[in-house]
Amino acid sequence: MAAFGSLSSRLTETLAKLRSKGRLSASDVDGTVREIRRALLEADVSLDVVKEFTANVRERALGAEVSKALNPAQQVVSIVNDELVRILGSEQRRLEFAKQPPTVIMLAGLQGAGKTTLAGKLAKWLTGEGHTPLLVAADLQRPNAVNQLQVVGERAEAAVYAPEPGNGVGDPVKVARDGVKLAKQRQHDVVIVDTAGRLGVDAELMKQASNIRKAVNPDEVLFVIDSMIGQDAVATAKAFQEGVDFTGVVLTKLDGDARGGAALSIRGVTGKPIIFASNGEGLDDFEPFHPDRMANRILDLGDVLTLIEQAQKAFDEEEAKKSAEALMNDSYTLEDFLGQLQQMRKAANFKSMLSMLPGANKQMKEALENFDEGQLVKFEAIIQSMTPQERRQSKILNGSRRLRIARGAGVTVTDINQFMKQFDQASKTARTMAKGGMPNIPGMGPVPGAHGGKSQRVKKQQKKVKGKRSGNPAKRLQQEAAAADRAKQHSGSAFGAGQEESPNPYSELPDAEQDTLQRMLGNR
Repeated sequence: MAAFGSLSSRLTETLAKLRSKGRLSASDVDGTVREIRRALLEADVSLDVVKEFTANVRERALGAEVSKALNPAQQVVSIVNDELVRILGSEQRRLEFAKQPPTVIMLAGLQGAGKTTLAGKLAKWLTGEGHTPLLVAADLQRPNAVNQLQVVGERAEAAVYAPEPGNGVGDPVKVARDGVKLAKQRQHDVVIVDTAGRLGVDAELMKQASNIRKAVNPDEVLFVIDSMIGQDAVATAKAFQEGVDFTGVVLTKLDGDARGGAALSIRGVTGKPIIFASNGEGLDDFEPFHPDRMANRILDLGDVLTLIEQAQKAFDEEEAKKSAEALMNDSYTLEDFLGQLQQMRKAANFKSMLSMLPGANKQMKEALENFDEGQLVKFEAIIQSMTPQERRQSKILNGSRRLRIARGAGVTVTDINQFMKQFDQASKTARTMAKGGMPNIPGMGPVPGAHGGKSQRVKKQQKKVKGKRSGNPAKRLQQEAAAADRAKQHSGSAFGAGQEESPNPYSELPDAEQDTLQRMLGNR
């Protein structure tokens, strides 16, 4: 996530310096801890949290678990990861639902934190979990807040209770109370109460929020906080804890240019768990907060489980099988490509999903950042401007057909030509991946473990043989046969087929989740 971009870079660079050391001295540990302290402070993490974090890391790094470890550097990374998980909450905290519906969830926070949009995201997520939420417009202060909630509710396909126009008109306490009554009558099992915020913490805000809490007796009070708020996060959180006594935290705008200190400070300062994280403008850019997964992202270790969960929601299993079979049979067409494009668009923030892969190098991340998702819309328009026959038999696309398609899609013939060239290249790449290969991706550098052709080791061996070729024809024939055998032994698929088996980094995942991940990577 972008909110941890600078912190993640600093921590990974600092820990990477330890890799070259076979043993760690006290000065090595102290230097590493100093760099970690500096990185956390620059990320706006609370000073008290930083002191406790670095003290724990130093104590453990100088202990027996590191001094006796076969790989001290990896052990220190593990310690830092453990401490990050601890200050983020150790274990995931789920929403607590009422034994007798409806469950009442009250949202509180400063103006501009994204409460109203968050209400829609939460409603959509709850609907996907099988609930029937009702949104209650109790923010009657901010201009157009009621109208905004109605629009967000419509997009989330959730019912909205908005009896007052807002803009300073109406009693928010009465609206909240009546909203809960209506939910019982209409059998909504969850009520989400959107409350007013202010530009800063003040007594009037706290009194109104406190009165709403007393009136509806919520099962959860979620404190919604902007991740970009920086050092003010601690003071704001303390004020809301004293005034409203929230039960959980929701972090918003994690995709922004934030330093991420809020996430690392709030749990440690208030003791309240982070329950959800919001990382984009779309209603699907919302997920339950997992401390261990977030720690992995901060240390650039990837977040495979969240990636799998999002992929399972976005990608249709049957469609994926059809496309894979078409690739294997060399019958992949533009119709298959259109189906995959539509699934990629359904995945909403596709770049964010790919960034969760562990070990993504700097080149790959830069390539993802430069990837224009708007191109997917353009490609879709081009294919949809074709006839069914043209989609299935792209070789018949002559000049006049391309001109007609360009006019229908609102692009130029040059765009059509470039698209077809890219489609041919993508088809070849995807076909290679479907058959077990992992070719180099232009702009991303070589993929680790991939053999887009001969491996460097085989090339060196062949070069070595070439440099010492015997003048005896029979002996030279033996040399070439031996080189061919070595090449055969060291060639293989993207993940090492034909080589010594390397450990599977996803072996701890359930079989079904491993299958999903492998299909996404194109290895099945």
